[in-house]
Amino acid sequence: MANVLDLRRRIRSVKNTRQITKAMKMVSAAKLRRAQERAISARPYARMISSVLESLIRRIDIFDEKTGNLCHPLFITRPEKRVLLIVVSGDKGFAGAFNANILKTAFQFIAGNPDKELDIEAVGRKARDQMRRRYPAAVYSEQTDENGRTIKIRERKGPVEVTGDHPGMLLKLETGRVFELAHSIISRYTHEEIDAAYIVYNEFKSVIAQRLVVEKLLPIMKIGTPQITGATELSEEERERAAEAAASAGISLEPADTAEADEEARKFGTSQVDYIYDDPPCELFNGLLPQYIYAMLYHAMTESVAAEHAARMTAMDSATNNASDMIDSLTLYMNRVRQAAITKEIIEIVSGAAAQ
Repeated sequence: MANVLDLRRRIRSVKNTRQITKAMKMVSAAKLRRAQERAISARPYARMISSVLESLIRRIDIFDEKTGNLCHPLFITRPEKRVLLIVVSGDKGFAGAFNANILKTAFQFIAGNPDKELDIEAVGRKARDQMRRRYPAAVYSEQTDENGRTIKIRERKGPVEVTGDHPGMLLKLETGRVFELAHSIISRYTHEEIDAAYIVYNEFKSVIAQRLVVEKLLPIMKIGTPQITGATELSEEERERAAEAAASAGISLEPADTAEADEEARKFGTSQVDYIYDDPPCELFNGLLPQYIYAMLYHAMTESVAAEHAARMTAMDSATNNASDMIDSLTLYMNRVRQAAITKEIIEIVSGAAAQ
């Protein structure tokens, strides 16, 4: 049985831990507010890009006369033999099951496509570490072609390989790095190095309205319509915990109202007005498509950042509550031990006096 001194030390240790988890919860709540603002401010740009492209599709001749399909290579569909999977995870822990759920979904996607060659692009340290442990990294060798140019030849070691990782990308989300990743994905698709591209991330609407999704980026089937191939919603218990954490931190549970901005963007895309463009419409369409892919990637990453902070806030709130419960339990147990020690001393004194 622990003595009173040991119990006091343990209570002091748990109190110190509670102070840390409470501080981390408040920090995550502050970061969540900024992440929400960033995600909301990025949505009008993505919607307007979609509306402009929808308007261009209806007003210019970008269809093949023989097949009736769009001529741009990003719309061309091929049998999915080589697939790129972008896994967007967090860079830090203490976020409950946030990273574990993302990685679980990614591994399920890989297991569900055993007959395909899969390339992994890991965004975030947690995804990078797990993918590197399980799968080999892609290896390239340099060779010289007949024209004397140096080219890179890939030597595949297995059906699943890690072709790139981007640790720290979400800690300071920069548009330049996201556009470089989007350009790389587009280049690999147009050069037929991959036949399709998917992304796994956590979609965030509000603290209690988020889901883990697998979205198809390429090929593009319809402008402005996300190609969700799989989604996992929060459980009722997770919603309740998130709502309690948000209420104690002063975070709104309602998603941001963007109906007015959505309506304005929709008007541009569906309006029957013939717009006059400075550049040829085909060049404008081809130039905006990479921006559309970039907007989809940036949207996924901003949503994932907000979801990570929400998960960490909820986890730290639960840790703080558990620490308080543990302190109460230890205090009660310490009082019982102290009372038992006092009773024992009194019995010993009375017994000694009676023996005399």
